[in-house]
Amino acid sequence: MIYETLLERIEGPVLHLTLNRPEVRNAMSLTMVQELRQALAAAESDGRTRIVVLSGGGGHFCAGADLKDMALARTQLVEDPFALVKINSAFGNLCAAYADTGLALVAVLEGSVMGGGLGLACVADVAIAGTSAVFRLPETTLGMVPAQVAPYLVERLGYSEARRLAVTGGRLDAQQALDLRLVHAIHPAGALDAALDDLVDEILQCAPGAIAATKALMAKARLQSPTALVHQAAQAFSAAALGPEGVEGTTAFLQKRKARWVPQ
Repeated sequence: MIYETLLERIEGPVLHLTLNRPEVRNAMSLTMVQELRQALAAAESDGRTRIVVLSGGGGHFCAGADLKDMALARTQLVEDPFALVKINSAFGNLCAAYADTGLALVAVLEGSVMGGGLGLACVADVAIAGTSAVFRLPETTLGMVPAQVAPYLVERLGYSEARRLAVTGGRLDAQQALDLRLVHAIHPAGALDAALDDLVDEILQCAPGAIAATKALMAKARLQSPTALVHQAAQAFSAAALGPEGVEGTTAFLQKRKARWVPQ
């Protein structure tokens, strides 16, 4: 598809989505939010895509929300008192869609990773960063609230660190982000592509259905005790073991060959 704010590149089972508004450090407009939702929905339904890679063009990931959209919404408040609520909800639904996808989600982070961009980084299954990456949660310095980002920041970093970033307008360099486990690895800019290739190869060793089922089970585990999940977990295990992936995976192991989902 051709998008106004995204570049799309397909490499077999891998969909690369590049935020493409470099003139504003890929600030997230309402159009970008809508196009990211469209791209994910298409990937989830195409029967081919197994991994979605998010990155930013022009040396930056995302500088947060496009303030022009917010200014426009303010001018519409007389006619629509919920104009700002709708814009913010649209971004929240975007984060939820990417957080809940059964596809593997990778974020490649460089330059500015701010506000909403930080939220997208937090929902990724794996986040790798270049040494140029600078992470900021600037909303409170602007008199705003990181409303949709906050739940994912708490989930990624824990309550204490999320609070610290919120009350300080938090700024982190790549190494600090790694120390907090906001990202999972950092690499020099020239090594990011090779690191991504290695990561993609690792993910493609895993069965796509098993990844989706495991992500769904882990999502429930955030909110329920292990005891409450015993039966559901056993059902998930049984369904996987008796399903085509489980049969193929164990057979391939015994036959000392690669499973069929592994690129040959």
